[in-house]
Amino acid sequence: MKDEHKPPDRVRLPKSLFGSLPGNRSVVRLAITVLDIGLGNIFKGPRLSLEEGGSVLNNHLVGLSVGHTPVTRLAEPLEITFSHQRQPPNMTVTCVFWDVTKGPTGDWASKGCSTEPGAERTVCRCDHLTFFALLLRPILDQATVQALTRISQAGCGVSMIFLAFTISLYIALRLSRQRFKSEDAPKIHVALSASLFLLNLAFLVNVGSSSKGSSAACWARGAIFHYFLLCVFTWMGLEAFHLYLLVIKVFNTYFGRYFLKLSLVGWGLPALIVIGTGSANSYGLYAIHDQENRTSLELCWFREGTAVRALYTTVHGYFFITFLFSAVILALVAWKIFTLSSATAGKEHGQNRKGVLTVLGLSSLVGVTWGLAVLTPLGLSTVYVFTLLNSLQGVFIFCWFTSLYFRSQSTTSSFSGTARLDQAHSVSHE
Repeated sequence: MKDEHKPPDRVRLPKSLFGSLPGNRSVVRLAITVLDIGLGNIFKGPRLSLEEGGSVLNNHLVGLSVGHTPVTRLAEPLEITFSHQRQPPNMTVTCVFWDVTKGPTGDWASKGCSTEPGAERTVCRCDHLTFFALLLRPILDQATVQALTRISQAGCGVSMIFLAFTISLYIALRLSRQRFKSEDAPKIHVALSASLFLLNLAFLVNVGSSSKGSSAACWARGAIFHYFLLCVFTWMGLEAFHLYLLVIKVFNTYFGRYFLKLSLVGWGLPALIVIGTGSANSYGLYAIHDQENRTSLELCWFREGTAVRALYTTVHGYFFITFLFSAVILALVAWKIFTLSSATAGKEHGQNRKGVLTVLGLSSLVGVTWGLAVLTPLGLSTVYVFTLLNSLQGVFIFCWFTSLYFRSQSTTSSFSGTARLDQAHSVSHE
């Protein structure tokens, strides 16, 4: 059709398509199917999980078929024009098709398709017939990636300094105060500090040298980074578990060799997960690309493609379980603290303020800043907030540790009772 008026959504089939069909037929049955996949699981596939917030644009698919004849490797590509609203600058669209040969249910792929993006319409050119769609996914340009990387590196460096101070203060207290040798709470705080220190160190090494060396070295860096990340998640969960015993359960909580058992979980469970993940060859070079498909950042992490299931199971799923448990415990503790504050409102001034400070301090131990990751799809500003606050978790832990164990006795006793309960509960475990 050569008329000037063209609809916003259209399909253009090349003349050579019909000439390539087998048999000498004057009539063929052409089917153009438009689907709205909605919010269900059909036509989603693992690639959408890999894209970190990716989705099918407008939930629309266009399917093309000519009878029951498979059509592939066209000499002249077909064209599908999708109309859409103007997308934010940090989002991009990619032409994809549903590949039934990928996995048990199929997945999205882009081989044989090219994308011609526009402000309010995108043209897809592909060399075969099947179901087509536009994938909408967030992107980070090179300047943004570099800025976030510098913020993370600076925050991790500062956190490492304060975490080293925290560990040094614990050693000094253990040498100077006899009761510190039998208390479990500061041991848990230091174990979390040590795992976070090693995670920050692994991150700095990973960012600084991920593209160098052999594939085996990159595999090892990815495995080490994964291990210490899981250790941090586990110890934050154990902090919440100890907080549950300390404030909520309180009585009848005797455990023999309590800290030893926690250590076996805190350091041993992540090791088992990493061994299982590494045996599946999931670690390798992971690249972040900008809108022009240029590499913005390379990390030794989970390999792109087949390792997405391992990533979502051992990182996202593991984090979700530990964070949900920690958030519930923190909410219960906050309820306890503010209930106590309202009961003693007339006896002591500033109880609410101290309660807020206590909850903020405990939130640094159970990793509330990590929960900000769920807000990052809202926009680039939330990505910056998450990067800044999360990289400074070590500073927050140091402030809580010093306020808990270096305040005067009268101040500590009025702080919220946490330190006093901590000490009594720790002794009961022994």
